[in-house]
Amino acid sequence: MDKLKKVLSGQDGNDDLNVLQAANEASTLGWGTRVKGFIACFVSGVLCSVLGTCLLWVPRSGLTLFAVFYSLGNIASLLSTMFLMGPLKQLKRMCDKTRALATGVMITCLVLTFCAAFWWKNKGLALLFCILQFLAFTWHSYQKRLLRSYKNSAIVALLW
Repeated sequence: MDKLKKVLSGQDGNDDLNVLQAANEASTLGWGTRVKGFIACFVSGVLCSVLGTCLLWVPRSGLTLFAVFYSLGNIASLLSTMFLMGPLKQLKRMCDKTRALATGVMITCLVLTFCAAFWWKNKGLALLFCILQFLAFTWHSYQKRLLRSYKNSAIVALLW
């Protein structure tokens, strides 16, 4: 009945906005669901990384399996933080000017690890890209903290 009143009064033009708002409200996760999603993704990421490390000792294809599972573990760990802060905010933080280079190196190393494992079939390069992934992931994680502590130490040095 309300919809008929809106159509007859000429207020039907806002229907697209209402549909978008309804879709946004339907896709919004509660805090408990976000924490559960974070834990599930993070645990699966850690398990993939541990499984990759265990598969490192498999003859012939162990290094390739390690590279793939280690990369999948890193991807799952990145996705886990998207549950806590939302995908758009996570992408904005990843592309922040203080983290953009670290993010670019990290994503490039992820892609090159898969290329080295599947297309180039070069185990040495796959291992090198996994090490670079680890360093880039660590650099990305601590980029803001290091910059903040550097600014604080510079301010303290100026005050003395």
